[in-house]
Amino acid sequence: MAQQFVMAGVMGWPVAHSRSPVIHNHWIRQYGLNGSYGLFPVRPERLEAALRGLSALGMAGCNITLPHKVQAMQWVDHVDPLGQRMGAINLVVVQADGALHGFNTDGYGFIQSLRDAKPDWRADAGPIVVLGGGGAARAIVLSLIDAGASSIRLINRTRSKAQALADEFGPLIAVFDWSERHDALAGAAMLVNSTDQGMHGKTDLDLRLDALPIDALVCDAIYIPLETTLLAAARARGNLTVNGLGMLLNQARPAFKAWFGVDPELTPVLREAVIATF
Repeated sequence: MAQQFVMAGVMGWPVAHSRSPVIHNHWIRQYGLNGSYGLFPVRPERLEAALRGLSALGMAGCNITLPHKVQAMQWVDHVDPLGQRMGAINLVVVQADGALHGFNTDGYGFIQSLRDAKPDWRADAGPIVVLGGGGAARAIVLSLIDAGASSIRLINRTRSKAQALADEFGPLIAVFDWSERHDALAGAAMLVNSTDQGMHGKTDLDLRLDALPIDALVCDAIYIPLETTLLAAARARGNLTVNGLGMLLNQARPAFKAWFGVDPELTPVLREAVIATF
């Protein structure tokens, strides 16, 4: 009897830039599975209809990307507790009875990318500085708290957005003004940029690293380019650096396992396949 064909994809608007098809179709070939992963450009006003159609089409589910990660929560039948706390979902899995279950794997992807780069990484090694106040910052801060962080210094250009996160997630988070960002690096065990500054086509992040300890881990959620000016400056002074590619690859693994029943591995061949699309 032929193996059932399994179909999944990614919904966004626009979505043509997504690397998810490269990742998932690579794994489908690697494990000899009968399936495919596609791009689904869905306008915001059509999101409910598109999600409701997953079950009717016999699909296993889909990833959710910008700008739908928050709105999609209201159109699924169940949101995982972590997804509820994240305030966004990036994964929908169609259940056997057709119900849609929403999850968020971004935090998992981030933490796993740190452990891939530094196997002995600990969230409680010292203060962690996080730049940003948007959806990526929220996922990163929450996953750091869940991993055991003892102190997070949150800095955003609009202080009120950072303060809102601190008010929601508790006393581990101290908010600093954007003007204090250079000095706030003193004594930090890790620095994370979750803003779009340094992304291809955007302005570079204006940050002096003088106060940052040399043994601090420096992370950038950006993966185009693979080495931002922040990471280049950190590497030049001796800091271990982590780009956003690991987060992108790792967040895909729980989704693939949920749809195809295989826990896929991250190989150099896969990394090169994704990098080749930049």
